[in-house]
Amino acid sequence: MCQIKTLLYYEEMESVIGPLTIIATENGICRLDFGSMEDNLPTLRSWMAKHFIKGELIHSPERLDDAVQQLHAYFAGNLHEFSVNYDLFGTAFQKKVWNQLTSIPYGVTCSYKEVAQGIGAPKAVRAVGSANNQNPVPVFIPCHRVIGSNGALVGYGGGLDKKEILLSIEQNSCKKTS
Repeated sequence: MCQIKTLLYYEEMESVIGPLTIIATENGICRLDFGSMEDNLPTLRSWMAKHFIKGELIHSPERLDDAVQQLHAYFAGNLHEFSVNYDLFGTAFQKKVWNQLTSIPYGVTCSYKEVAQGIGAPKAVRAVGSANNQNPVPVFIPCHRVIGSNGALVGYGGGLDKKEILLSIEQNSCKKTS
């Protein structure tokens, strides 16, 4: 049996929301994890076993330099839209939700119900919440912009403190440009 090895490139960076680990395939960014590679390795190995016959992690700062620079610019309030390629692993429904999240403008929030309506599934609010929670590239795909229908900050894989910081960066940047 021939096993095909999939190369996964990673880089770690410090940010205002703590350490981040970016992971990419040849086709694009496939994960952004909160924390260091060391912190995320058990979860990452489990994810790799699910998606690849054989995966190999390679530290590659040069391959991910553009993504790192864009994240730094975003955290500084100087970048409002990312221009990176993605290689996302998820169900068709999840990908539909993630694509919808990219249409939420910088500095704007919307509810899970509005996202569900946006994908043409107005009764799928809980499923949208689940897909939002499974977003493999938070920050890049702005799941932090989704809030409760009452305006409350709810549910964020990185913790509500990180969600609050991300929304604050965007709101402060919008105030500077208006």
